[in-house]
Amino acid sequence: MTTVRQAIEAHLGSRHVTRVIYGSIIGLAVIVGLEPHPPKAVVVIGTLGATALAVALAEVYSDIVGTEVRQRARVGGERALQMLSEGASVAFGVAFPSVFFALAALDVMELDTAFGWAKWTGLGLIAFYGLCAGRLAGARWPAALLQAGAVALIGGLLIALKALIH
Repeated sequence: MTTVRQAIEAHLGSRHVTRVIYGSIIGLAVIVGLEPHPPKAVVVIGTLGATALAVALAEVYSDIVGTEVRQRARVGGERALQMLSEGASVAFGVAFPSVFFALAALDVMELDTAFGWAKWTGLGLIAFYGLCAGRLAGARWPAALLQAGAVALIGGLLIALKALIH
């Protein structure tokens, strides 16, 4: 039986990390784009779900076509399954904030609160991966925290830019 730590270490050593980060940034952009004129919670869930599906399918399609062009050979079943798994990681990253909007749809939290949680947990996830990247690459804690802050700044700038526009 694997421990939580082993599962996290396995995840951090996989290509899924890049896909979850990519999806999280897209999800964050969708949330920030919807917030100024917020639709109902179920519409946000549907928008995130549709975006997750579209981006994941585009990711898988581009991976398959790009691989076939480079290798001049068909993508085999095992590699295709790996690409589908990576696409699912993108979808997870995009769709994760739906949890907060499901809670809003169930009247467990206000819609504004769901938007806040969706933005800040997305930003926190991006920063967490930046911290892990720094530490796993051998950086000491201060440098890893600086790296986490730098990548979080990207998400923060997205939020700030959107706030300035609206």
